[in-house]
Amino acid sequence: MSKSNKMALIPVMLCFFAMGFVDLVGIASNYVKADLGLNDTTANIFPSLVFFWFLIFSVPTGVLMNRIGRKKTVLLSLIVTLVSLLLPIFGESFGIMLVSFSLLGIGNALMQTSLNPLVSTVIKGGNLASTLTFGQFVKAIASFMAPYIAMWGATATIPAFGLGWRVLFPIYMVIGLIATLLLSGTKIEEENTASTADHSVMSEYVACFKLLGKPIVLLSFLGIMCHVGIDVGTNTTAPKLLMERLGMTLTEAGFATSLYFIFRTLGCLTGSFFLRVMKNRTFFIISIVMMALSMVGMYFGQSQLMLYIAIALVGYGNSNVFSIIFSEALQAVPEKKNEVSGLMIMGLFGGTVFPLIMGLASDAVGQGGAVIVMAAGVAYLFSYIGKVKA
Repeated sequence: MSKSNKMALIPVMLCFFAMGFVDLVGIASNYVKADLGLNDTTANIFPSLVFFWFLIFSVPTGVLMNRIGRKKTVLLSLIVTLVSLLLPIFGESFGIMLVSFSLLGIGNALMQTSLNPLVSTVIKGGNLASTLTFGQFVKAIASFMAPYIAMWGATATIPAFGLGWRVLFPIYMVIGLIATLLLSGTKIEEENTASTADHSVMSEYVACFKLLGKPIVLLSFLGIMCHVGIDVGTNTTAPKLLMERLGMTLTEAGFATSLYFIFRTLGCLTGSFFLRVMKNRTFFIISIVMMALSMVGMYFGQSQLMLYIAIALVGYGNSNVFSIIFSEALQAVPEKKNEVSGLMIMGLFGGTVFPLIMGLASDAVGQGGAVIVMAAGVAYLFSYIGKVKA
């Protein structure tokens, strides 16, 4: 790496931190549910709404990158994210939170689609999977901090300025503003995409979706749907499991979300090392086995220790799945990185599908039903093992 590329990694990694803001939706939806007296099905609309926009905006963002470049697209995503974090400062009505979470989802769809290919611009040659995993480690720091900040605000442990748990939003907004300013002032040399400007937008859309005809791209797309569904599902269901089975309050059970992200953060940090010294397939198998054991623990566990172990296992196991699948797809069609990235991030729509089904299942038979839905996603990831290059 050149010295300029090394310096560019600093604002890029801070953008990964801003990418983690989307995970606040898990604990936030639980607080909104309590404040507004919602049932599980209605409360799960919030995380579902966030990830719905990945279905709409991911592929258009891939096309947009061909027009304006990856860096400018990331900057646009940060601006949209800042607006989404500003709105809850003015209240937490159902309408305000719907708009805020929608903008958070749109900004994150833009960011996830453009930031990962931007990393491939900065990192030349190998080690893409390990670098993306380190980015996920930075992202996970923001994820596991969110429940703590919300809890501290709710209990007035930190100055909340009358916002209570919503103090989380202005704190993250300031960090997002810093990321925006740093990235805008950093020079990054991007690949020339001028040739694609002569093509019509429709032809680019068609060419993009045709890539799903490649088995590795389609299977990777489905794999990311399952990964994100399990991620968002655990984020929202873990506290509910503790409340249902152990009678904890929401504030006490909020630690379950933090525990999940602590181990996801640990998994990303150690995974960035293991992916350099271990075969990707071997590490992927270990990760999926851990997730399978977690599903068993969450379904049958009745003690605090058993549930905490299960949450920790899925946190660590799921931490590197995205990076491995994403890098496999990106390297399978290297001449179409922007388009493949758009399709892969569209797979984050799994964050909409899974919570909706899980909400219906949990309202019908309890939180065990939600665990069964996540277990189906783990079963699919077992089938993906053969697609990971040894």
